[in-house]
Amino acid sequence: MRAYLDADVLIWHLRRAPRALDFFERLRSEQRYELWTGAMQRAEVLFFTKPDEERATLPFMSQLRTAPVDQRIVDKAAVLFRRWRSSHGIGINDALLAATAMETGGRIFTLNVKRYPMPDVLVESAW
Repeated sequence: MRAYLDADVLIWHLRRAPRALDFFERLRSEQRYELWTGAMQRAEVLFFTKPDEERATLPFMSQLRTAPVDQRIVDKAAVLFRRWRSSHGIGINDALLAATAMETGGRIFTLNVKRYPMPDVLVESAW
């Protein structure tokens, strides 16, 4: 099964937070998940990477596969965004990751589970 890591989880790992490091190591050791992230979550991390952070960020991000965003994902995400934006404050990136997980049968790991209220989305707090 695909484990989609949300941007918040990735950022805390890059900051070397002990819980994030433990979480990532647990996922890797279990070997029940393929490690993925969404295209927009990858963008969130890489767009804001400072030059002195690249040496740590790029090798870490290369350990994750990145799910593409295609027309089917965008169309599904648009429906999710319109449905859940006002009640749960989901953003475009959240909707795209949710649609991606729904289409692939993956599970989202995040620190902000309230952004994924959709009944058909498998979501779990990373820690």
